[in-house]
Parts: sequence; C-alpha cells; structure tokens
Amino acid sequence: MTGTLRSRPTAWLVGIVACAMALVIPDLGTAPGGRAASAEPVRNATIVIEEGGARTGFATPEVTVGAGGAVTVVNLDSMDHTITSVARAADGTPVFDVRVPAGTSATVPGVGTLAAGPWAFFCKLHPGMRGVITVEGVAGGVEPVDTRFEQPLVVPATRRGADVRLVMRRARVRVLPRGRRTAMWTYDGTYPGPTIKRRGGRRTEVTVVNRLPRGAGAMSTHLHGDHHAPADDGQPTTHLVRRGGERTYDYPLVVDGRPEPGSFFWYHDHRMDRTARNNWRGLQGMFIVTDPPRRGLRLPTGRRDLPLMVSERSFSAANQLTDPFAHGPEMVGHHGEMAWSGPHAPPDDATVGDKVLVNGRFAPYLDVSATRYRLRLLNSSPFSSYNFTLSDGRPFLQIGTGSGLLPKAVVRSSVLLGPAQRADVIVDFSGATGQRLVLASVPAAAGATGDDARETPVMEFRVGAPARDASRLPSRLPSPELVSPVPAKVSQTWTFGLEESAHGSYWSINGRAFDPGRVDHRPRLGTVERWRFRNTSDVTHYVHIHAEQWRTLLRDGKRPPPWERGLEDTWRLEPGEEVEVAARFTDYTGPFMIHCHMLDHEDHGMMARFDVVR
Repeated sequence: MTGTLRSRPTAWLVGIVACAMALVIPDLGTAPGGRAASAEPVRNATIVIEEGGARTGFATPEVTVGAGGAVTVVNLDSMDHTITSVARAADGTPVFDVRVPAGTSATVPGVGTLAAGPWAFFCKLHPGMRGVITVEGVAGGVEPVDTRFEQPLVVPATRRGADVRLVMRRARVRVLPRGRRTAMWTYDGTYPGPTIKRRGGRRTEVTVVNRLPRGAGAMSTHLHGDHHAPADDGQPTTHLVRRGGERTYDYPLVVDGRPEPGSFFWYHDHRMDRTARNNWRGLQGMFIVTDPPRRGLRLPTGRRDLPLMVSERSFSAANQLTDPFAHGPEMVGHHGEMAWSGPHAPPDDATVGDKVLVNGRFAPYLDVSATRYRLRLLNSSPFSSYNFTLSDGRPFLQIGTGSGLLPKAVVRSSVLLGPAQRADVIVDFSGATGQRLVLASVPAAAGATGDDARETPVMEFRVGAPARDASRLPSRLPSPELVSPVPAKVSQTWTFGLEESAHGSYWSINGRAFDPGRVDHRPRLGTVERWRFRNTSDVTHYVHIHAEQWRTLLRDGKRPPPWERGLEDTWRLEPGEEVEVAARFTDYTGPFMIHCHMLDHEDHGMMARFDVVR
C-alpha cells in the first residue's frame, strides 16, 4: 500500500439503486432511479429525498448526468440533508458539498466540471445515506485527489504529577501542513491539551485556570468516565471557572475503596449550551489511568503505547476554524419549556467538520517498527462516527474499552466508535516492513451497524524494520469486576427523542428538554440499579452517564457483543433500539448528568439530571 488512499467510490455503492423506491420524473427524461431513458446520457439529473430519508436513504441513489449537465436535489423530507462527495480536492475538502434544507431544492455545485466516471456522495448529517453520480460524455475535467500524509503525528506531552495545572488560553497551533497556524482555545497552548497519566488509587488534583479571551464566558471541565464527587464533575451550570479565575478538581482515582481500574479517560469543556462550541474551539485532552504491573501481562509500552484522539474541524482559506455556531439556532422559552428555532434547530443541528484530525493534525503519519503497538483510540468529534480499519485488512485485537480491560481479547476487522467512545486495541505490524498502511474509516454495509460512519482516510503508519518486542498478544485479561447480582426489575427508563412545540423543537429525554433545576431520578447510595435506554427518534444517539462505570446487560433483548462485555460509560443507541445497563452507586451523593454525546443534541435539550441520595 502506498502513502495515499484513493477517494473514488467503493464497491458497496454498486447496485445500491436496487434497494431504492422507483421514481418517475417525465419532464426530466429519466427512468426510475434517475437513469437515462435512452442510450444517450441525459444532460441533467435529479436526486430526490423522500420523507424519512434519514432511515430509508436517497429515493434516487444512483443518477447519471451528461457533459456540462446539472444535478438538482429535491428534499421532500422534514430534515435538512447534504450532497457531499467522498472524493476530495487538493486541500482535503469535498469536491462538492451542498446543504439542502427541508422542503427546498438546490443544485449540486461543480458537477458540470467533473471528469467522467462514478462519483460517490453521502449526506454528512446522516452518513448512512449514500449514492453515486455517474458523469458521462466528458473529456478531461476535475479528478479526485489522493490524500497526502505530509506531517508527522504529534503525541501530546505527558503530565505524571499529583498536582497538575492547566491554563486555558488562546494559542496558535499547527493543524494543517502548510500556511498559517490555527488560533484555538487550548489547555496549556496545545491541541489536544497535555495527556495526564496517573496510577489508579493515587489522588490527583487538576487546577484549571481560565485565561481565554473576553466573550468566551465561564467554563466547566469534565473528566469523562472518571468516578468523583459532583463538585468535581464539570457541572454544566454550577462550579464554573470564570474568566480570570481558577478551580481545582479533585480526582481520588478510587472506586468503592479500591484503586480505579486502568482506563482511558478524556477531559473536555461541559458548559451548558456551549459544549459543542467550546470543544470545537479546542478544549479537549486525554487522561490515562494505569494499573500496577501484572505478572504475565506483557502489553506494548513506552512509545508503542499510543493515545490517538480523532476529531474533525473545518477551516477557512486562512487556516482558521470556521464558526458553525454563528447563525443559530435561537433559544426560545415559554413557561419554563425551552426549545430552539430557526436554521439548524433540532433535528438539523449537526456540527460536522471537513477534515479529520489525529492528535490535532490533519492527515498525519507515524514511523513505526514492524512490531506490536497499543493504540488507544478516542473519538472526540462533536457528531461523526468512525468505523476504523487498516488498509491491508490486518485485524485489531481489542483488549479494552475506555473504562478498563475486557474479560477476553476480541479479534476485530473494524472498530466502530461514536462521539466520546474509546477502544484499546493492539495492532501487529510484523511482516509489513516497507509498507505504508492507512488507518481509515469506512461505512459498513447498508443497514448494518456502522453504516452511518464517515468514509475518510485518518492517518498513515510507515512501517520500518523489525525490532525487539517483549510484548505478547493476550487472550484472557485481568478485567475489572462487573456488578452482580443485578436486579431483574428496571429502575429507570430513559427515552431519547425529538419533540416539537408551538415555539420550536428540542431533543428530549423522557419528553422533556434539560432543566438544571429539575431532578429526573433519585437512585440511592449503595444500591444497584438497572436502567433502560430507548431511542424513539430517527437518528442514532450516543448515551453517556456520569458518576459510575456501568455493565452492559442487554442490547435489544440479547447479550451484548464481546466488545461490550467490560465496563462502559457511553453506548450507541440506534433508532428503535433498547439497551439495558447496571451499576452500583458508591461513594458520592449529589447531582450527575445523563446525556447524548453528540454535542449539539446535548446543547439543545438531550440531557437530564439524576441525584444520588442517601
């Protein structure tokens, strides 16, 4: 494999029209599916999106257009959609990308200049919607550009002390390979911030100082996945770090009197109504909790233990972050019920970037030896999911989640991670000397779990010579103990949905938008509770619970897959799906949150409060 990943459509797109409903548009001279009615290529074509398109896909997923022709998109759905090319231009952005609001039509820009051949497209707001525009009768024209991996991967600096000080400030950081540095909001001047690494059971105090620009407002730093008191949880409306001030967060790294198990956490802003904006601007970093050495467990260490934060951003021509939050939506309230209106109100509130970053850099590469590496994968994107694969098909050995090791290692050809999810995997680069292997995200087959993942190259591994390697591939692992016995009765059901009112729309939990003063459930300290999640909306959500680490019991009434049989704190919840989890509430009383970790959904109502009580 060379150092590039071709952006042409992949084989899963061929024949997709067989699953679409027939559509006849006589005045356009096309047959069902948008194909030409005659042997001559049509000049123009139409892509139709019917009601419910987020679930059913494009009504005309395969269309053909002639030389110099135009493609019109007619959106009959109640949701906004995009027509976005899989192929990339030289600057890494899609060759064409147009947003089509609900109940409108638009023309796909630049189709008349494309080279002949198939051009895959998808909706970046609902990536499970995919199709192909075939251009015929063209000589020359715009060609897709291979992704170039031009800058080395940067591994964030590591902080190992018991007292860590992080200053939130504006800084210019190197994100894109050429041109100006990008101004971002950072922890200590870097994106991501420093990686904090501590042994479980060793108390750690992190002092966060707010020196962000005027207008940034108060901030709240949440250590995602950790077990700590409510005052140290990064509450969305209280215990805030105001500009010019600071706050010390206390992390004992202890659960129920025992050291916290080895985990891959991350810290990020959690300010109510501003979480998506503040994370987009750079307030993210990683936190690794380690186990004491265990005899017989020989995992890759040192430089072969790599934390990889994968996210996405869009940039202006001057390499500066775009502002997807500049034009709404507008918050409206009536008798305590909050809703949002205007452009990008729910369900059209997805913040998606054009470029995928790894540890803050676009399309990086890493020189590796032909040995085993431990990759700690984190999806810190505000919205997108990634289905990670390696370009030569070699497998991942998943050994853990973000919350600890699995009971048994799992061999996987791909690893699907939604926002805030993590996976601890081992990759063996033996036998690949001289090759350049691409870590990429690919969608699963239509209708399968992960069909809504982005299709994009992520980073490149440049494999060198073999080297000494003391690590071994494990089978069984010293995983954390799972709560048992578990009650047969469900204590609380959380239903994730979309609501509309006379004033606007909002994402909801149990039919209501978030109110920081309302307590929706009161579990008792020391008890074990069984919770159920239900998704009544048309889109997937990623459910995150604060306070405890949880055991996954059932997914749609069945035992969870092997990679979900350890501890978890964030779950994928597809439309119509139900998931049941259990945990024991230990150590702390007070308020905690449950919410969707698609950050716009969280900001626009999909969060609830539960209070642990004595």
